[in-house]
Amino acid sequence: MALDINDSYVNSADVQIALDKIQAYVSKKGRTLIGLTGGPGSGKSTLADYLLNHFTKQQNTQIICLSMDGFHLSKAQLKALPNSEKAFARRGAPWTFDSASFIERVEKIKQGYQKDDILWPSFDHALGDPIEDDLSIRKETKVIIVEGLYLLHQQDGWQNAQNLFDEHWFLDIPMNVSIQRLAQRHMKAWDFSHEQAMDRIHQSDGLNAELVATYKDQADWLLRV
Repeated sequence: MALDINDSYVNSADVQIALDKIQAYVSKKGRTLIGLTGGPGSGKSTLADYLLNHFTKQQNTQIICLSMDGFHLSKAQLKALPNSEKAFARRGAPWTFDSASFIERVEKIKQGYQKDDILWPSFDHALGDPIEDDLSIRKETKVIIVEGLYLLHQQDGWQNAQNLFDEHWFLDIPMNVSIQRLAQRHMKAWDFSHEQAMDRIHQSDGLNAELVATYKDQADWLLRV
């Protein structure tokens, strides 16, 4: 869910530092991969969109922001699992993503600078499924930001993801703020009451948020907005 970008967000000191860091990487030789991690509802996609829009307005096409959401297991794949009922209930947990395909694709991006355009999947929230090869990363793109929950996760097949990135940023937002954002998201998307939204969060998103919070100390930079 995109959040309103108000003046306090735009004028955030850490957002300005992020812009400066990206500009410095654009000026360097080679390609830089930045992992942007944070819990559910922390605002990762909003921040990524803002950073991309900033450089797009400057007609700087050497940066792209991607999401790991396209590597969700499809509903058909979840249904085929022996614990399919639990998989649907816990969709969004680290083991409900195709971590192997994610790592393989990021490796291609890392190696493809000035060699190959690389395709990347998106996620259709209306359908509830990934769309394979929906996005293209041009071979000359210098800065790649990938946002997602489990870029620093060390289990469930994610163990090798961390080493693929040159720098890891962690969007450090208070848990209670993220939870309330999630509740508002669920109420809007599914017409839930606040009580229904909180029940859903306690069953799945809240567990994921607690897990992601344990990665904070592994990040290179705690970004606070």
